Amino acid sequence: MKKKLNAYLLAGLIITGLLLLMTLIGAFHTPYDPNAMDSLAKFQHPGGSHIFGTDNFGRDIFSRVLKGSGTTLAIALATVAIGAVFGTLIGALTGYFGGIVDDTLMRLNDALTAFPSILLALLVISLVGPGKYNVVLALGLVFIPSFARVTRTAFAGLRDVNYITSARLMGASNLRILAVHMLPNTMRVLLPAITIGFNNAVLAEASMSFLGIGVTPPDASLGYMLSEAQSMFARAPWYALCTGGVIAALVFGAGLIGEGLQKMDREVA
Repeated sequence: MKKKLNAYLLAGLIITGLLLLMTLIGAFHTPYDPNAMDSLAKFQHPGGSHIFGTDNFGRDIFSRVLKGSGTTLAIALATVAIGAVFGTLIGALTGYFGGIVDDTLMRLNDALTAFPSILLALLVISLVGPGKYNVVLALGLVFIPSFARVTRTAFAGLRDVNYITSARLMGASNLRILAVHMLPNTMRVLLPAITIGFNNAVLAEASMSFLGIGVTPPDASLGYMLSEAQSMFARAPWYALCTGGVIAALVFGAGLIGEGLQKMDREVA
């Protein structure tokens, strides 16, 4: 079992690490200007000087994928950060204190959960408008309830264990108990939730940008590029295949890491 678990984690870390390295390099250098048009290089097949080919404007697709990956990753990470921070805070307070705190915050959480996630994100976008920062805000709000529920269960399960009771009797403050004694022991459920949230954030951003309500020009993201590729699939299928392939690799790599972490938790338990 341990060997299989290591394979999950190793494969996920390798795939995700390579994509992150590619994105980091793309933030500082790309083979071509991602937005530079060349009328003489339209619809070139992958290979040679354009390893992912070119689009209908003669733009280098590999360079655009490098830049688009950076935007998508930044949005996904920021989204998960917002959801995890505020969701963990809500879950910690409700799980530890219970009572009226639990009732009040979880009713608010239930109200957010009652809306389909994508519908709630669309509602926020319709109010504040498209753009990468607004996408982060919209998706971050959508992700808060899921993290809140996961952490509430974890903190509630630890509230009455012996070492927490001992810390309380020794005069430890509630803040210290939450931050020092309980939070580290909830990481085994938080880390898989973060990887799942990252996957969902990548797919949600791609979906919203694909529909034209997410990232807008001159910014580029993988979802927006996939939307562009749809109109020229018959002429340049490599555009959609390369862009969609990177999205799939991101989700697959993070999914393997999450699966490995969950298996590790079950093995320890």
